[in-house]
Amino acid sequence: MKGLPRRLRHGEEITLVEHLGELRTRLALSLLALALAFAVTFAFHGHLLDWLNRPLPERFQKPVTFGVAEPFLTSMLVSLYAAFLLVLPFILYQLWAFLAPALEEGTQRVVAGFALFATLLLAGGLAFAYWIALPAAVHFLTSYDSAHYTIQIRARDYYGFASLVMLAVGVVFELPIFILALVRLGILTTQKLRRNRRLGYVIVAALAVALPGVDPVTTLFEMAPLMLLFELSIWLAVWFERRWRPLPADRDAVAAP
Repeated sequence: MKGLPRRLRHGEEITLVEHLGELRTRLALSLLALALAFAVTFAFHGHLLDWLNRPLPERFQKPVTFGVAEPFLTSMLVSLYAAFLLVLPFILYQLWAFLAPALEEGTQRVVAGFALFATLLLAGGLAFAYWIALPAAVHFLTSYDSAHYTIQIRARDYYGFASLVMLAVGVVFELPIFILALVRLGILTTQKLRRNRRLGYVIVAALAVALPGVDPVTTLFEMAPLMLLFELSIWLAVWFERRWRPLPADRDAVAAP
């Protein structure tokens, strides 16, 4: 389509003005996509709110609001979060299309594979958060010391907490990508990972504690998959390191003056 920026090939040279024009166009496309997505999510924000309310216990299925403008502003904010999540793949593609020409073709394929893997991990993290971690955390928090409090749930606070939990668990599930990137850059090796496995588990546990979550249940549900993903990362690193290891002929070519 005319008007859409063309993705440059590796090594293709253009002027600085053309680069800035491409960047401006891709930013405008991203903002336009976000605006269109927001129009859709706000039109269906009632379904979004019902979906977010499902992890709540039955007695809290309709959170309360306290301000005159709070219902409208809360619905706007939830719709904006949903729109950004919906359009995030498009925004990331625009960023990738702008930066990719600086990388060689082989590196572009590797990065694209990692991006696909990261997307799958993020989707798995969001699903785990919504169906497992969030209901358990909400049930624990809304039942704690219920004999001493009249417990009500404020809509704005609950939706913020739910978003934070899902974001934290989604980030947690990206651990294999982080470790594989360190191995690919040569900062870590599989030998170091295996030799310091216990230390790694301690660091992972400390990371889970540092993640957002004000209760032990949320922390536990962030820590458990993090431990499993750390172990999976070690075995993935072993497999990828063998594939990334240069062949003898390549090593001789690098060593030659």
